[in-house]
Amino acid sequence: MLCFEAEDIELGVTAARVADGPELELDGLPPVQKDDIFAPSPRRFTWTEVETATANFTSDVIGKGGFSTVYFARLNDSIAASIKLHHSSERLHHAFRLELDILLRVHHPNIVRLLGYCDEQDDQGVLIFEFIPNGNLHDKLHSGACAGDVLPWARRTSIAYRLAQALEYLHDGCELQIIHGDIKTSNILLDSDLNPKLCDFGCARMGFSATVRPPAVMTGSPGYVDPHYIRTGMVSKKSDVYSFGVFLLVLITGAEAFDEGTERLLTTVAGEMLREATNGEVAEIVDRYLVGEYDKGEVAVMASISAVCIGENPSLRPSMADIVRIIEEKVPSAISTVDCKARVKV
Repeated sequence: MLCFEAEDIELGVTAARVADGPELELDGLPPVQKDDIFAPSPRRFTWTEVETATANFTSDVIGKGGFSTVYFARLNDSIAASIKLHHSSERLHHAFRLELDILLRVHHPNIVRLLGYCDEQDDQGVLIFEFIPNGNLHDKLHSGACAGDVLPWARRTSIAYRLAQALEYLHDGCELQIIHGDIKTSNILLDSDLNPKLCDFGCARMGFSATVRPPAVMTGSPGYVDPHYIRTGMVSKKSDVYSFGVFLLVLITGAEAFDEGTERLLTTVAGEMLREATNGEVAEIVDRYLVGEYDKGEVAVMASISAVCIGENPSLRPSMADIVRIIEEKVPSAISTVDCKARVKV
C-alpha cells in the first residue's frame, strides 16, 4: 500500500512526467511577466521582519506539515498574515523556490494571496500569505457538522463552483499551465464570507519535464490522488480533475475521502450510491446532516460530474472549463451569490 504525506514536498521535488504541456527545465523558467502580477505585488521581507512578525516564531502555530510550519503573524501595518516556514534542507529550499515562482505568477479571488516572501536564509524559505479567518473546509464539513454548524447545500455548490473557476484559471488562464497536484478539502481555506481560497502549492507543477516519478517520490493525499498517476507516474491537468471529482463526492456525502480506520476509499464505498444518484436516486448519498435541505436535481448533476471526473481513463474526464460550464448551466444555487465577473483571466 502506498502512503502519502499531505505536505511531503521533499519527496515531490523530482520533476514529473506530464501528459499535456511543453518540456521545460526547472532552472530555465521564463521571467515573471508584468501581467502575471497584480497590485499590490508580493514583496521581499527581511529575516528580521519575519522574526518580528512571529515574535521569533513563538506565535500561534496554525498549520503543520512534514516539512513546513505555518505561524500566525502581524505585519508592520498590523495586517494579519500566515507565515509558512519551510524547514532546513537544500532539496526543500529548491522546492520552496519552485513554489514561490508559481505563486508569483498567480492571482485569482479564490486562490490565497501571497503577500511576500523571505529568501535570505540559504536553507530556509518563508512564504507570507493573507490570513484566512475561518479555517479550512475539511474542519468545517466534519468538525463543524458534529457541532451543529452545518454547511448548507447552496454554500457547498458555491464553493465547488468557485474552486472549479480557480482550477480552470490555473489550467488554462496562466502563461504556463499549472497543475495544483493536491486538491483536497483541507487545502481549501474559508474567508469571513465562507468563500473558498485554494492554498498549498507545494506539490504544484508549472512548465513540465518528461521524467517519470518512481513510486518512492509520489505526491498527493490518500483518497484524492489519481490512480492513473500512481500506476504510471504521469501527471496532467486531468489529475487535478480526478481530485476535484473526489472533492465533489466529499461535499455531497460529508464523508472523508479516505477512512484511516478501515483504509477504504470513498470512491470505492460510494460507488454504487454514486451510480444511483446520477439517475436521481440521491437520498442514500447526501450528507445526513443536511436533513433534506438540498435540491435533488442539483445533487444528481453534481454526482454526475463527480462520476465522470473519477473515471479510470484520464482522456475521458472533462476539462475544468467543461465543469464550470455545466455548473453554470445546471446548478443555479452555485452561482446565486457569485458575481461571474470575478473570474480572472490572464
